[in-house]
Amino acid sequence: MVREITAQNAIDYLKEMEQLSPEEDAVAEALAWGVSNIVIRIDRRAGDDFVIKQSRKQLRTQAEWFSRLERIWRELEVMQELQNLLPAGVVPRVLFEDRDNYLFAMEAIDKDHKVWKAELLDGKFDLSIASRLGRYLGAIHRLSFRNQSFQERWGDWEIFDQLRIDPFYRYIVKAHPEIKDWVNDLITEMEGNRICLVLADFSPKNILISGDQIHLVDFETAHYGDPAFDLGFFLSHLVLKAVFFRERGTHCIQLVERFWEHYLAEIHSLTASGEKNTFPMGQQELERRTIRHLAACMLSRVDGKSTVDYLSEPDMQDQVRSFALSLILDPPATIQQSTLRLNEMQNS
Repeated sequence: MVREITAQNAIDYLKEMEQLSPEEDAVAEALAWGVSNIVIRIDRRAGDDFVIKQSRKQLRTQAEWFSRLERIWRELEVMQELQNLLPAGVVPRVLFEDRDNYLFAMEAIDKDHKVWKAELLDGKFDLSIASRLGRYLGAIHRLSFRNQSFQERWGDWEIFDQLRIDPFYRYIVKAHPEIKDWVNDLITEMEGNRICLVLADFSPKNILISGDQIHLVDFETAHYGDPAFDLGFFLSHLVLKAVFFRERGTHCIQLVERFWEHYLAEIHSLTASGEKNTFPMGQQELERRTIRHLAACMLSRVDGKSTVDYLSEPDMQDQVRSFALSLILDPPATIQQSTLRLNEMQNS
């Protein structure tokens, strides 16, 4: 029987596990990270603060949505490997784990950090953050390209299917049966392009800003797969915010362009010997498939199981549907052409 840890019993649990001393003064606070886990910050009077994270079988969504508890071990392993792929401090270090209770602890980020999603919705559009994120995701994809060890360890797509393919892609067919064949083709195409580590939750809600440092969290959907999913998923969040801000949406489009520019620069960067890295997919093909995932992810955020919380007005939701379906039925060749089309739709 798994012991469910809450903010109310976390301190007692940690003392029983000898992760806190019996007399230690500490406070537990539940954090609002996602829908699939419980995340609790432990503030200590003496010693470094840390965060504990535990899997939940049923996700906190309106529609029923379940996933295996074991996904948390994939997250732990990926966090440990990302220490080798990204600059120090970007991903918190893992501190300890409790296999019986599907729980692990990680370093705490400065309590005064900002969540990039909240910053964006407050109208704070920092292009330098988009630049660095493009570099970070590009580095993850480039440095894990055709890594046989990663493929063997993380080639299983069960969790990715439970948390992304089924609730995001297959589910939208209920609202849009006319694109069923297109969705099935997209999934098949994605399955045929397994070439690198894919996070599958590279999202503004999982990007934390502390001073000049950017931190990435939440890796349970990570797998060895298709980089176009990461790109379409991330860009969908920025384009959705362009819809939200209406006439100010051009600022979000600038974030899209800056991210894309630096992502491409990173995957085509020079090796230490001065030779160009050989990323397997040409830009034209990567861009074509990224746009397909952008369309599907945008539709999923208004008609999937996990809808965004800031597009509550029906006219905004309809604009997302119209734009996403236009990308499916009349696909543009480039990201820039996609954003130009959105600008035209918003100004018409």
